[in-house]
Amino acid sequence: MWGWLCWATLCVLATVVLRAHRDGVDTVYAVLTYLLIILGGSVSGGRPLGLALTFAGFLLIDYFFQVPYGTLSVSKPLDWIVLLAFLTTAVVTTQLLTQERARAAEAERRAGEVASLGRLGAEILSAGRAEDSLAGIAELIRTSLEITHCRIYGREHDAVHLLVASPPAAPAGPPVPDRDELRRFAETADALDHVEDGASAAALQSRAADERTVVAALRAHRRTVGLLYLADERPIAFDPARRRFLDALAYYAALAVERTRLVATAEHAEALREADRLKDVVLASVSHDLRTPLTTIKALAQEGALHGDRNALAIEEQADRLGHLVADLLDLSRLKGGAMPVHPELNTAEDLVGAAMRQMAGVLKDRRVETNVDFTEPALTGRFDFVQSLRILSNLLGNAVRYTPPASPIEVSVHRDGAALVFVVADRGPGIPMAEQDRIFEPFYRPPGAPADGGGAGLGLSIARRLAELQGGTLAYAARPGGGSSFELRLPADPTL
Repeated sequence: MWGWLCWATLCVLATVVLRAHRDGVDTVYAVLTYLLIILGGSVSGGRPLGLALTFAGFLLIDYFFQVPYGTLSVSKPLDWIVLLAFLTTAVVTTQLLTQERARAAEAERRAGEVASLGRLGAEILSAGRAEDSLAGIAELIRTSLEITHCRIYGREHDAVHLLVASPPAAPAGPPVPDRDELRRFAETADALDHVEDGASAAALQSRAADERTVVAALRAHRRTVGLLYLADERPIAFDPARRRFLDALAYYAALAVERTRLVATAEHAEALREADRLKDVVLASVSHDLRTPLTTIKALAQEGALHGDRNALAIEEQADRLGHLVADLLDLSRLKGGAMPVHPELNTAEDLVGAAMRQMAGVLKDRRVETNVDFTEPALTGRFDFVQSLRILSNLLGNAVRYTPPASPIEVSVHRDGAALVFVVADRGPGIPMAEQDRIFEPFYRPPGAPADGGGAGLGLSIARRLAELQGGTLAYAARPGGGSSFELRLPADPTL
């Protein structure tokens, strides 16, 4: 308003001065003087002020400096040419100056955007932590877009949570969306599969009831990874150019959110690996340290049994049981550390099955075992570690005895399948639910509903599978037709036969 008043005052002063000397001054001087005023007004006040001064100058020249004076008429037709030339020159000049001002402002704005994006890249590269990088991006978005509040939310599955806010305090005026609103908006963004990464602000901008807030989806790798919340004290409106700039900022923010998620996932995985390593160290240490006192306890129990102490037999039995557990723990630690040696040699499947039956005779007792060895082929020989393979087969037989009803037989069969010898131990027990079949080979796994004193710690199958893999074989579970469980051990067959 003050600019209009100043230029109007200047126009009036120029008119007064020129009118006082109009008898000795040619009309061209008045025209040039008003053109200078119009140029100055267009530069400082833009097109509206320039056009207003143009029409004012046109009327003033006609009224004060064209004969007859004091009227809007002219005495000579050529004077109209002067007036029209003045009007055309002033209008064109004002338009050109306005366009140049707009171009200069656009260039300055784009230079600011480039500088902001450069600072944004520097923030991402220089920040040591993903959280610091995200905080720098939020602050840069807030200052670049000249708004009062910026919040960045992360999205994990269906949950939306706040990652960073700039400034930390919630906006005093505009309402902050609750988690349900943000979750619904993220679901809406997911439905728009055609939206490319970085196009979130332009394609998915959503207004709440309050026009001072804007929520936009942050997309990376063609999925919504978070949300951007903007708030200001005034209604927010983005022209196409600023909306494109917001797209670029939103894409950087989406990458930072994704980086934060990946870093958190990597830290969690590293923590789990470290916990697993410490668990193995503790198990190995405890297992090793338990062997000496167990040997002492067993020796004392045996001495007590010789003197007729009935409790000594129970102590010796439990010491043996604990000794087996300690041995399994040590073996599991060695297997994980790669310190369990295997020595594959040429052996026959018949000898392995026979040794397993003799070793488990005390456990099998009067249980019926149906063996089926395929003698239609040449001798079933393979290259495997006899001791470790015997341990695997004995473990499978022990499990079959534990879970098979006393009146039901246990089936053991051997056949050759290409380059592998296949040992199958099948029982007629309750079987394993589908949801649990992938877990039975995990350490310390026990089936749901198993009694606390079930005779094992859940290490046997885990050790057995690892021993099979060390020899180049496999150990797998399958449901037995007709009910029960079937474990299939595959070991390398002798390639010469």
